[in-house]
Amino acid sequence: MLLLRGDKIIGGLGVIENDFHNRKDLSPNVCAVYVEDEYRCQGIAGKLLNFVCEDMKSKGIKTLYLVTDHTSFYERYGWEFLCMVQGDGEEEMTRMYIHTIA
Repeated sequence: MLLLRGDKIIGGLGVIENDFHNRKDLSPNVCAVYVEDEYRCQGIAGKLLNFVCEDMKSKGIKTLYLVTDHTSFYERYGWEFLCMVQGDGEEEMTRMYIHTIA
């Protein structure tokens, strides 16, 4: 999903089966959450996350997962830390979050 302002991409995210980690049972995964620097701190990422949750809910998906190194950001939008996962080809473990869609 892309967010445009005019013809300029200012943000986006995706949903894939597995975001390159060892927990293949935790699916689907929100991935590549991004907002251009000049548009950050305006609630855009939160709106993107809320939109994707509603979109997945409309498709009958009620649980989403997300891998990130960020702490405290996703909690603002109802995501909860679930566990550490091993990224494919990565030495360090990464944080896995879960979001249950009501």
